[in-house]
Amino acid sequence: MPNATLERYKQLTTSSGRSEVSAVLNSITLAPPSSLDAAARGDLINLILEDLKACGKRRLSSKDAAQALLAVKTLGRDPSGSEVIAATDNLKTLLAFHSTFKDQPDAASEALRCIANALLLIEPARSTFLEKGVDGGDTCAAMLEATHVPDQIFILSRILFLATASGSFYLQNMMEKKYNGHYVVDIIGSKLECLIQPVSTGANLAREAMTDLLKLTFNILLYYPNMTEAEPQVERPSSSQKVLGDFWDSKLDSLLPPILRVFLTLPSTPNSPILAPLTHVIHALIGIPVSNSLKPIWFATQPTSSSRASISSSRPSLSGTPKSPLSQSPKDGSQPTSRSHSPSRSSPTSPKPSTLDRALSVLTRKSRSPSPVVSNSTQVINRALDLLDGALAYHFPGKTEADDPSVREKLKRESTDSLDDLLSPLAVLITRLCAADETCRVRVRQFIVPDDLDRSAALEERSDILGRCLRLLGSVYHARLKDSIGEMLYAACDSNASTLSGFFGYGNVAGFLFNKGVMSAPPPSESGPSNPPTTTAAGEAINPITGTTVQPKSNLPEMTEEEKEREMEKLLVLFDRLEKTGALPKDQNPIRKAIHEGKFANS
Repeated sequence: MPNATLERYKQLTTSSGRSEVSAVLNSITLAPPSSLDAAARGDLINLILEDLKACGKRRLSSKDAAQALLAVKTLGRDPSGSEVIAATDNLKTLLAFHSTFKDQPDAASEALRCIANALLLIEPARSTFLEKGVDGGDTCAAMLEATHVPDQIFILSRILFLATASGSFYLQNMMEKKYNGHYVVDIIGSKLECLIQPVSTGANLAREAMTDLLKLTFNILLYYPNMTEAEPQVERPSSSQKVLGDFWDSKLDSLLPPILRVFLTLPSTPNSPILAPLTHVIHALIGIPVSNSLKPIWFATQPTSSSRASISSSRPSLSGTPKSPLSQSPKDGSQPTSRSHSPSRSSPTSPKPSTLDRALSVLTRKSRSPSPVVSNSTQVINRALDLLDGALAYHFPGKTEADDPSVREKLKRESTDSLDDLLSPLAVLITRLCAADETCRVRVRQFIVPDDLDRSAALEERSDILGRCLRLLGSVYHARLKDSIGEMLYAACDSNASTLSGFFGYGNVAGFLFNKGVMSAPPPSESGPSNPPTTTAAGEAINPITGTTVQPKSNLPEMTEEEKEREMEKLLVLFDRLEKTGALPKDQNPIRKAIHEGKFANS
């Protein structure tokens, strides 16, 4: 009987023992999908939710809540069940359960997981969730601010990530509100930093929590600046589609310090140097410009007068009426440690914090390092280069060719992502840092092609980052990674074809330059700070084609004297025929010239 599970649940009464209720709920959780048709599945979800709303008056008591909501979540794994969960009233009910069962963390979490599954499977549910009356986005943002538990951060971040995945204009409204006295950018920054230690120690769901929090952050970086169009970063036709990086909004400046702290602090795994959440940290950093106003944070430099003016203009004003609540958001990127305790949080218009708020604020302050995020100008680029070096060495050990089948087979066993997905973003991040800062360009060149580089052997055959990068430039299977590595090397060489050829040898970069429209070997670069070497430290001349001090050797064996004489005879006959046919003038015959000049006198 297909709907026997539903009938068993209906037979429960207020007098049913807890063991009997538990057995029925357990049978629902373990039942195969085929045991219920769509209608029965929907009826069962609605019955359980109604019983939980009337806890103690119908079939279920508050002690059954966690198991009952687990059953609802299981039923919602089928799209027909999630459609029922996605109904407006059911979404409101599940949100309310988070408060109703606040003393039962498992039940509260299961209620949120039911919502997350519905938003994942039923895309229209995301709009319903944000509608007035449900107010799911605002409710979850406030919950996120109030929690410090990785499990809760994980599920709330996932809900907000799914709800904002389509770039809904709700995102702009969310950014302009305070939740428990804090803006979303500050909430995200606080949670990222408080998760560093749990992730490092392998705490349960801490890695997943940071991953989904960073996914939400990426949604904000992707959509919000293009909504406000506050600071154009590139020149594009007004009719063209907006993409990541076209615009920036200084209201997001305070996201950079905590993201950088995670990037610099989060340990990489030895088995695979770049995995989530580190991959998502890199995605987020790509979305933040390396602008003059943010360079003090990226590179630990003193802000210029223009960047000071930019920072000053974005600070909250304590007098007058701001145009928007968000205009009071802290923007002083050069003071990352004060981001979560900025004047905007204690402004006259802010609600007086409760005792719990103050206690949580103290705990948060203690858990976060008071030191600056970046301590020197090359700290970020060094970390990025170390990660790239380790990742390339892991995926291309020794002198492994870029397209060797073993590389793809190993990756297939370990990950569902391609190397294009895993490593290209890191190369893009290094490229962006090089494009914005001369110190980064010098550091990348010194890291990959140091002054004391041994150029006695083919550069592309080396078993270090230089050899791996050059071998990747000829890859067929890793097209995006190939292009990203090429652009990274190009940016490190001042985006100059002559400089690139000088450092790496034209032969090694000819394919990349051809795709950029450079059809032949560029002329030697003019003198300058980035001038590539023409000789080694020992004074040996560097071949501009190979980038080495060794001339290419023929694989053919040396000819014997008899073979040389036979070849000479063939040439004599060939040139004689050409001369007799008139194809070659007598004075142009190289053999005749050599005889007249006495070069064959001893032959």
